Amino acid sequence: MMKLRSVGIIGTGKYVPERVLTNAELETMVETNDEWIVSRTGIRERHIAAPNQATSDLAYEAAVQALKSAGLAAEDLELIIVATVTPDMTFPSTACILQEKLGAKKAAAFDLSAACSGFVYSLATAKGFIQTGMYNNALIIGADALSRITDYTDRNTCVLFGDGAGAVVVGEVPEGRGFLSFDLGAEGAGGELLKLEGGGSRCPASEETVRDGKHFIYMNGREVFKFAVRVMGTATEEVLRKAGKDKSEIDLFVPHQANIRIIQSAMQRLDLPEEKCVINVDKYANTSAASIPLALVEAVEEGRVKEGDTLLLVGFGGGLTWGASVLVW
Repeated sequence: MMKLRSVGIIGTGKYVPERVLTNAELETMVETNDEWIVSRTGIRERHIAAPNQATSDLAYEAAVQALKSAGLAAEDLELIIVATVTPDMTFPSTACILQEKLGAKKAAAFDLSAACSGFVYSLATAKGFIQTGMYNNALIIGADALSRITDYTDRNTCVLFGDGAGAVVVGEVPEGRGFLSFDLGAEGAGGELLKLEGGGSRCPASEETVRDGKHFIYMNGREVFKFAVRVMGTATEEVLRKAGKDKSEIDLFVPHQANIRIIQSAMQRLDLPEEKCVINVDKYANTSAASIPLALVEAVEEGRVKEGDTLLLVGFGGGLTWGASVLVW
């Protein structure tokens, strides 16, 4: 019987656009205020892509850093997965556009669509390829330019989203290290709660779809919040069970950065102090698939992740979907 390889993260990188949109600036655009936004979401500012920046441009900057961190040349890459809901275009995939930008001629490339859970879904996918020996390495990027699909006249949603990219290189690691478990799931019955309706084959672009705002994010915030609180708890418990770990063994908790109240709810359920949790929702807002890798890479850069640490990643998003992973650094 073939022995499966241990797979983990061997390089990291991140990128956020220069332009910062503060709560104070949003106060001039819609009827809202800083105190309301901060108290309900924890968000103070978000980064917005420049007019000439597409998702592949954000992904490229993070990818270059991750490759350098891993000590890999682009031509050594064997697989590229980009998790995104804001691809440059319907096709070719953003991963193929990125492959060309990087010069990663040997790499297979595809996009993965699982909204804010997309990065964890992509890690699980890459792990399967590498542990079986089909590929030796993979570049995984969570990248989204949500400002492109945000309605800045809708005060309920426009305060929530930002743009960015986080990247990791995944490869073989020593036995006992790397990914111990994954828990992926979907609740398709909740798809109507968080969606972008226009532009697909069900509702192709037309004057009417543009006029009706169908090319902007629609979210039933109350119901998505309830789903998030529930699934953040159940997914973390399940992924820890699969890893054979107790919640007391978590050294660092890296949750999807959607809302400070959801994060705090998960921390209470896990009995985790704030110093064991990565929170940067105040600086970046909800960046969808980029959220977890941005938080993870920032923690690595700040020296909060040490060799041998047990990390718990968990996210939820449109679909509705969720994804969690336990890994040893």
